[in-house]
Amino acid sequence: MSAAEETEVEDQPWGEVTPDAARRLLVAAVEAFAERGYHATTTRDIAGRAGMSPAALYIHYKTKEELLHRISRIGHDKALTILRTAADGPGSAAERLAAAVRSFVRWHAAHHTTARVVQYELDALGDEHRTEIVALRRQSDAAVRDMINDGVRAGEFDVPDVPGTTLAVLSLCIDVARWFNVAGHRTPDEVGALYADLVLRMVGAQK
Repeated sequence: MSAAEETEVEDQPWGEVTPDAARRLLVAAVEAFAERGYHATTTRDIAGRAGMSPAALYIHYKTKEELLHRISRIGHDKALTILRTAADGPGSAAERLAAAVRSFVRWHAAHHTTARVVQYELDALGDEHRTEIVALRRQSDAAVRDMINDGVRAGEFDVPDVPGTTLAVLSLCIDVARWFNVAGHRTPDEVGALYADLVLRMVGAQK
């Protein structure tokens, strides 16, 4: 599934990007970065995929790094919204953690091309933009950590190392973007359900 095809899934992930030319360039950049890597991709590559001239790219984005930052910011905002929605939702700690993992994994599978760029090109950002994205990652970490702590306090979970377990949960979920294949045997929903169950086992959730 390409980034262009991913825009037809769920909630139009780049719908907030306007005008249309800017959105097309963003979709093209996602595809190019996922296929070739950030450093091997040129602005000419991106413009060509979008059916535009290289000069047209600079009307909307000053640099290639600005494009990556826009992609990364939107993706990390979406990730944080998914986790916070579940964390602030109803139910026990186990129910909320399962909902968070299910939705988080489903997004990384359904939008695996985009998610690979969002999650694995952090080091290509400039210092200021990297600091901004790291702060968002810490908020995502806090949302998961708080749910696990809630479960420990309520006696639902048996977790001797909450920070380490939080890292393991997030790493497990994010890695789905690296290996997920639409031609595989499981749908994004099925992978989400599987991982939710695995995470509840990881934290020793009481049945």
